[in-house]
Amino acid sequence: MRPAADRLAQLLGHFLPGTLPVRVRAWDGSQSGPADAPLVTLRSPQALRRLLWQPGELGLAEAYVTGDLDVEGNLADVLSRAGKAVRDRPAARPRPAGMAAAAALAVRLGAAGPPPPRPHGRARLSGPLHSASRDRAAISHHYDLSNEFYALLLDPSMAYSCAYWTRPDDPTYTLADAQRDKLKLICRKLGLRAGDRLLDVGCGWGSLTVHAAREHKVRVTAVTLSRAQRDFVTERAAREGVADLVDVTLRHWRHIDGGGYDAAAAVEMGEHVGDAEYPAFTTKLHDALRPAGRLLIQQMSRGAHTPGGGAFIETYIAPDMHMRPVGRTVDLLEDVGLEVRSTESLREHYTTTIDAWRATLERRWSDVEALVGETTGRVWRLYLAGASLAFAERRMGVDQILAVRPTREGTSAMPATPTTWYTAQSPA
Repeated sequence: MRPAADRLAQLLGHFLPGTLPVRVRAWDGSQSGPADAPLVTLRSPQALRRLLWQPGELGLAEAYVTGDLDVEGNLADVLSRAGKAVRDRPAARPRPAGMAAAAALAVRLGAAGPPPPRPHGRARLSGPLHSASRDRAAISHHYDLSNEFYALLLDPSMAYSCAYWTRPDDPTYTLADAQRDKLKLICRKLGLRAGDRLLDVGCGWGSLTVHAAREHKVRVTAVTLSRAQRDFVTERAAREGVADLVDVTLRHWRHIDGGGYDAAAAVEMGEHVGDAEYPAFTTKLHDALRPAGRLLIQQMSRGAHTPGGGAFIETYIAPDMHMRPVGRTVDLLEDVGLEVRSTESLREHYTTTIDAWRATLERRWSDVEALVGETTGRVWRLYLAGASLAFAERRMGVDQILAVRPTREGTSAMPATPTTWYTAQSPA
């Protein structure tokens, strides 16, 4: 009988012409593919069965997170090679004879059978898209995994967003330093002063909220849909001595009331708003600001023809998310009367940030398994590897957009130049 790996290579050849981008080891121990390529192991025919029942990205992802398929070495390297092979050699649908031959090979490999059980962790949402209740469920799916898990993964500030790496070549410069520099940059761009009122929409675990209150003595209204985050930020503000300056509220962005804020921020929250809902979101932010008040949005972006996060991310990580090209976001902000004063791309900074999270995940793998289980740990391992590549290969971006609500007379009260945002002598 021919080794399973040879038959696997023949099967893949019907869909992906040319040399395999990886080396494949089958469940019988046989191997096929370039000797110097990363090694992908199929532990049982069930890995193939997952692809038959669910072809494409999601089937491959579920084969990996269940352990039916595994990778030796750098997971991001395997994803990069496989993605490049698909992009460079677009697969053509086999002719009927080829499809019949591929089907026969799959049967002989043991891939035929009922659909395999799905791994736990899929998002299960219901109700109208981006209704308050569905948004709450989507946010809970991702952010309520547990505060303890995010504490394992993130730096001590609990900043779950792109950091700002001012000294990337300095080996003593850490993720915590880069996140602190990001918070400083945001506060400088917003021009925060003691006594100002800041609206922090989608406050996460309070990194910006607490930093602004502690370092600038501003009064912060922090908004979240996550009960776990609300409780965490409330306790954190008390622990760090700024409870009198911080009001944490559990509500949807649509239900933010009041105005007159000196500044507002939405740090990687806009991706959860939705496409059709974004004009109403920008109107809400505009109306929350006083004249000459500033808005800082830090938000991920995608190309014009790839507006979603992909089947795996939308199923297991961040359901209902939507990203658009940065220029379209700028248009939407200007449409409601805000004046965009600055855009700054942090794309490479996100690759470095995610790689720091990946390193922490691997270093603390036993703690991750004990806390959330192997399957969820593998979901995050795959998610972070893929996300790092998406930013490194310019399939995704992230930008800081600074806007102002001009006065009726057109005054912005902005500084003549942005020099002080970036000088080492600037205040925190």
